[in-house]
Amino acid sequence: MTPPATKSRGTRSKGVEPVALSKAEIAFVRSLVVFEDADILALNKPSGLSSQGGRGQVHTLDELLWAFAKPGKARPRLIHRLDRDTSGIILTAKTQPAASYLGKAMMAHKFSKTYQALVTPGELGQSQGHIDLPLRRDEVGREAFMRVCAPDHADAELALTRYRTLAAVPMAARLELSPQTGRMHQLRVHLAALGHPIAGDARYGGALTVGGIAVPRLMLHAAALRFPHPAGGIHSLQAPIPPDMEGLTQALGLQLT
Repeated sequence: MTPPATKSRGTRSKGVEPVALSKAEIAFVRSLVVFEDADILALNKPSGLSSQGGRGQVHTLDELLWAFAKPGKARPRLIHRLDRDTSGIILTAKTQPAASYLGKAMMAHKFSKTYQALVTPGELGQSQGHIDLPLRRDEVGREAFMRVCAPDHADAELALTRYRTLAAVPMAARLELSPQTGRMHQLRVHLAALGHPIAGDARYGGALTVGGIAVPRLMLHAAALRFPHPAGGIHSLQAPIPPDMEGLTQALGLQLT
C-alpha cells in the first residue's frame, strides 16, 4: 500500500493549523489503523510515507492525522517516527495527557521496539548477538547520514543494537532487531558495519537485487512495539509484514515455519 500522490489542498500545517485532506487521503490513512482506544491510535505506516517534515507536495503522516481530529480539536500527536522508507507500527497519542505520559516513558527507555529486516549475505558469524558501535551525524548537502565513529569522537553517540537470525540462506538472512538506543538510521548503519547491509538500502550499501530478484524498497519493518499504556499496564502492538517484503522472503526461502 502506498500513499495517494495528492497535492496539498488548503493551508499546510503550521503549528496547530488544520490541513485540508482529500477523501482519498482520509480513506487511505484510516486504512492504516491497527489499534485505537480513548488514549492512543496506532498505525501500520507503509514504506514511502514520511512520518514528518517531508518534502514535496504529498502530505506526511503527521499531516494526514488531521483525518482523526474532532471538530475544533487537535490531531493525534506522533510519539515517535520511522524513516520514510521503513514500514511498520507507529504510535500516536489522542490527548495531551497521553502524549505527555508516553513521551516521558520513551525518554525513560520504557519502550521496546522489534524490527524485521532482510540482509545480504546470509551467513552471519553467529545467529544472535549485539552491535555496540558509536555513531555520529554527517551532512552532505541537504542529506543527513550516520557514520560509525570512534568512542572518543567529539560527536559520538552511544548506539546499541541486538539481533537474532530468524531464517537464513547463503545469499540472504531474515533478522529480528531490537534497538537499545534510538539513533537516526541506527539499524541500517549497524548492519552495514557488520557487513550485512539491509537489502534495498542504497544509501548504506544494501543490495538492490538478490538472487536475480529486484528488491522493491528498503527491507526494514517495525513489527512490534511494547510500552506502558497511559491507562495502566503494559500494552503490545504488532504490524504484519507487508506484502512486498513477505513476497521477497518467500522468493528467497526465508519464510517462517
